[in-house]
Amino acid sequence: MSTHITVDPVTRIEGHLRIDVEIDGGVVTKAWSSGQMFRGIERILQGRDPREAWIFTQRFCGVCTTVHAIASVRAVENALKLEIPPNAQYIRNLIVAAHAMHDHIVHFYQLSALDWVDVVSALKADPIKTAALAASISDWPGNSRQEFQAVKDRLAGFVAKGQLGIFTNGYWGHPAMKLAPEVNLLAVTHYLQALDYQRKANQVVAILGAKTPNIQNLAVGGVANAINLDNDSTLNMSKLYQVKDLLDGMKAFIEQVYFVDVCAIAAMYADWLKYGSGVTNYLAVPDFPTDTKGAAFDMPGGTIFNGDLAGVKPISSFEDPYFQKNVSESIAHSWYDGDWQRHPYEEDTVPKYTPYDADKKYSWIKSPRFDGHVMQVGPLAEVLVAFAQGHEPTKRWASRTLETAGKVAGATLTPAVLHSTLGRHAARMIRTAVICELATKHWGLLAENIGKGDTRIFNEPVFPKGEQQGFGFHEAPRGTLSHWIVIEDGKIKNYQAVVPSTWNAGPRDAKNQPGPYEASLVGNPVANPELPLEVLRTVHSFDPCIACAIHTLDVDGAEIATVKAL
Repeated sequence: MSTHITVDPVTRIEGHLRIDVEIDGGVVTKAWSSGQMFRGIERILQGRDPREAWIFTQRFCGVCTTVHAIASVRAVENALKLEIPPNAQYIRNLIVAAHAMHDHIVHFYQLSALDWVDVVSALKADPIKTAALAASISDWPGNSRQEFQAVKDRLAGFVAKGQLGIFTNGYWGHPAMKLAPEVNLLAVTHYLQALDYQRKANQVVAILGAKTPNIQNLAVGGVANAINLDNDSTLNMSKLYQVKDLLDGMKAFIEQVYFVDVCAIAAMYADWLKYGSGVTNYLAVPDFPTDTKGAAFDMPGGTIFNGDLAGVKPISSFEDPYFQKNVSESIAHSWYDGDWQRHPYEEDTVPKYTPYDADKKYSWIKSPRFDGHVMQVGPLAEVLVAFAQGHEPTKRWASRTLETAGKVAGATLTPAVLHSTLGRHAARMIRTAVICELATKHWGLLAENIGKGDTRIFNEPVFPKGEQQGFGFHEAPRGTLSHWIVIEDGKIKNYQAVVPSTWNAGPRDAKNQPGPYEASLVGNPVANPELPLEVLRTVHSFDPCIACAIHTLDVDGAEIATVKAL
């Protein structure tokens, strides 16, 4: 007999997401993903100056601010065929690299680790044994007996006072939790240490972007970071070396802590390397441009269908027609007026809410498709696409990850295990390590170019009469992000954003093809429908980002619910 359960809201994500599943025999047989909020900024942008769009689009989300700003200026520059100076390209690359490192560390430790780590169990750990375990797998200086004892004492104090805070409602003692107390104490310690290192990454964003969240330094045509090595108020060598010191600190944490923890979790929960695959069509776009035109990149992009890495098809530039022509969105099961599937240039965003109906309309999220195919986006897509194209840093880190996790698990692991819930976590860590290397490289390119006397940061945009169309993409922390703009006589005529969590969290389309969240949940075990931890494990592995700062409203605009996320 089947059981239907609803998880609403899914917490430890950005925005309001509802997941419904049917369970039969302890296994998920069907799933539905529903975005429970409406995003209307596209309509606000109509009629505005295209140079302002990036400022507004940052407000799509309270987490993904920087990435929308980047995609937006790239879209306008694409429409105008406008190149940007090398310094502007490198500064942008450093900002998105630091933002991604911050985002990935927060995701693993603060947003998803608690699906695997039993915090309360850490109270049973022996700090001496934890220190010995830690020393056997990493040289991280923060892995001392004194550090583990301090964290255990701190945690015991929380419990004694009944003030577990964010740890209060965890599924502690759940049968799917199986780490030893010493491993749990190690993970909780790194959870707390990660808070300091994600802050270091964000400092880089603030130094170069003038502020975070919602950076202030972008402009259509470049950046606003004045460069003068003799002026303390501008970007000079002192600030550049401050950025380098922060990046060096990030490198140590990523390689000695994040890498080790992900490998250990993957090995100790090796059975989860066979759950959560779902859609094996992958889409990633190239990023970290190294030229002024966006035709050469340090991170490749492309498509993979049916998990066939040998059949990878590259996406080569900001102008690539393969990407431009094949993106569309369906609203067959979304709360918008109509029942169409259109290219973003031709879309509108007209809300039309009806009661939730899994057979009809049940989500505010649209359903993106690539040449009609459901695509999974995100770090897993990026890693597989890069691996398939022989990208050296990705192959090196992916191989090291599989070898390390396999050694702990006592098994030989191949890239095939990445098509899974834990594979997404491994891919996110691999991506973080690669991006950390690229950040150091692009810091060097920026310093070298400035050292040659080049301080150019901006090319003036010119808006001709008539209509122009443009698209800008960025491989954001959660995957392929694209903004699409139609400009008429210097004003925005239409604007659409196709975001990573739209690709992954979207509902079924007119052909009844489930989205990646929905497909990935089918086949998942669920030990206890009253405590659906296993559902959250797979959903959290995508790092859902639906949006932020929203109320739940009825059709008349009256608030009907208030959510307190724990």
